[in-house]
Amino acid sequence: MTEKERNKHNSKGIFSITQLSYTFRPRRKPKRFTSKPDQYSHALKALAIRENKILVAGKPEFKSDGNQVYFDVEGDSDRGFYYLIGLRVRNGVSHNQYSFWANDMSGEKRIFSAFLDTLASMENPQLIHYGSYETVFLKRMKERYADTVENPAFLDKLIAQSINLLSTIYAQIYFPTYSNGLKEVARYLGFQWSESDALGINTFIWRSNWESTGDFRLKQKLVIYNAEDCEALEKVAGVVAQLCRQQDGKAQAENVIHTDSLRREDSYKFRKNNFSTPELEQINQAAYWNYQREKVYIRSKPLLNRARRKQRRTRVKSLPVNKVVEVQHIVPSYCSRCWATTLNKHGRKARTVYDIKFGKSGIKRWVVKYIFQRYRCTGCMATFYPQYKQVIKDRYGPGLLAYVVYQLLEVRQSQRSIPQTLNQLCGLPVEHSRIYSQKAKAASQYKDCYWGILKSIVNGQLIHADETKVNLIGKTGYVWVLANMESVAYIYSDSREGDLIRALLENFKGVLVSDFYTAYDSIECAQQKCLIHLIRDLNDDLLKEPFNQELKELAQEFGALLKTIVETIDRFGLKARFLRKHKVYVEQFYESISKNNCKSEVAIKWRKRFNKNRERLFTFLDYDGIPWNNNNAEHAIKAFARLRRVIGGTSTKKGMRDYLTLLSVFETCKYRGVNFLEFLLSGERDIEGFTKVEQYL
Repeated sequence: MTEKERNKHNSKGIFSITQLSYTFRPRRKPKRFTSKPDQYSHALKALAIRENKILVAGKPEFKSDGNQVYFDVEGDSDRGFYYLIGLRVRNGVSHNQYSFWANDMSGEKRIFSAFLDTLASMENPQLIHYGSYETVFLKRMKERYADTVENPAFLDKLIAQSINLLSTIYAQIYFPTYSNGLKEVARYLGFQWSESDALGINTFIWRSNWESTGDFRLKQKLVIYNAEDCEALEKVAGVVAQLCRQQDGKAQAENVIHTDSLRREDSYKFRKNNFSTPELEQINQAAYWNYQREKVYIRSKPLLNRARRKQRRTRVKSLPVNKVVEVQHIVPSYCSRCWATTLNKHGRKARTVYDIKFGKSGIKRWVVKYIFQRYRCTGCMATFYPQYKQVIKDRYGPGLLAYVVYQLLEVRQSQRSIPQTLNQLCGLPVEHSRIYSQKAKAASQYKDCYWGILKSIVNGQLIHADETKVNLIGKTGYVWVLANMESVAYIYSDSREGDLIRALLENFKGVLVSDFYTAYDSIECAQQKCLIHLIRDLNDDLLKEPFNQELKELAQEFGALLKTIVETIDRFGLKARFLRKHKVYVEQFYESISKNNCKSEVAIKWRKRFNKNRERLFTFLDYDGIPWNNNNAEHAIKAFARLRRVIGGTSTKKGMRDYLTLLSVFETCKYRGVNFLEFLLSGERDIEGFTKVEQYL
């Protein structure tokens, strides 16, 4: 653990391993992240030490397709010299141990050749080592002796197929040891070295003393130490392979726990309780509100009995028709099936359309009955309707559609509460599923309007961008917002990666205003970073370290500079001819912070941050109409956040895209001062067209 991480934990009152172990919270990994490697968890390591058990996170893999050869290398890092190579290979029930010793640097080439010859004599060897030291050894030997290697393809295969056991253990298998070193892990598994001081650092002393004295006992000690390292490596590899085979989360050994089996502490959610005996389950079922109200309380409360009978009575209420329309049509001249020209009228068909009519003082239910003429062919006896019937195929009218969209976005009612309002106030028979289909229908109608809004933003000179998280059914997604002073467009994405936003803004030539998320940095255009975000972060660090004089002086200098710029903006607006004069003071600010010899870590961090974003903090000084903050995008994000609370994670990906299409139209209407309900009732599909009609009237 780094010093920075320790200080972070200490600031939260965590000073011991036991305290750190209680901070671990088992969480379910999203499916789309299963292929990504896990991050190392110090809290999980502390939990393993506290419980003295092996903890397995995720699904580690240990794939060995060849004859396993465990090898370890000893060398002198100061001279870049490798003097001992150890190999251990299973031969039936016994093992073969190979040791290749070099007296000096001239013997390095000889032992490497012997090492390759020994492996070449084996059938399909696969090297297994612990850590990156052996990987570096193989690559360096390939570079040094590339001309003398008889079979370069064989060496390349060895390097490609070698297994670093530490990479399998890291972040997935947590042994109850204070480090992941081979010595600690092997000793926990029961392996012991013959020398009590068997440590890697002591090998340098033993080798140096051997070179000075030539004592055979020191050489023998190094060879035995290297052989025991190979043996320990084999023992650790066997345990790791066994843990990797147990992927069902139920380890056979008592000292092994899979983190997937740990209980997720979530005591504030409604969920089904699991009881150990059927008697407790039956008692719990008898305590539910519906059960007691219908089975127990009803026996002593006549009022409840009458209320239940009233709820169970189903009465189909026919609504009075406000208007009957006999649809005029052109009499068909032939049968669409057999092409016969002799047709007769064959009764009539009616379709009832439920709608809402908006008046000057309110709304009312409006039911229209459409009557269609049906025809029959005398040749094939087929019955059919004229084509006009396909026009009126929806059960609900455009007024009800506008009402539903208005309630979803302007009033922010949930999709389940709108049918209750329509049933209670208007007496309209609208099911919950119909609200979903009406929302999808409206999104389809205004899809071209949405793409027009997005296109106008991308082709403009200014874009405010931001993103936020959204929960869907069974997954998590992200919503990006692109906005300017007149329009807003929301875009759904499965991840927070910047591929989508880069593709949208590939040809954008204006100024992009955003926060400090790195996904925006790769977009090739002029950029203005939000200085409000910068001020908030700076203020948070000041509150954490109120006595840091270096940071306080840095904040005061930046605050004084920005204050004078804001005063100019308040007086003259966002006009470059008045703002360019502040570029001199910006240069003076950067000269000042470059001369300051900061010593505190947080002050150095802020100086680096200012220098890194130097070209993107004061871009607005060179352009007209470019703001210095990203509040426009944040305002649009807040509009989605209010809607997100109503949705509550119950939407699908398609449903979320429908919401975002309609929300983009709604917010754009607000930005342009257009009454959203009037726009919906007008039947227009383009906001600019509706605005022109309003101006004409």
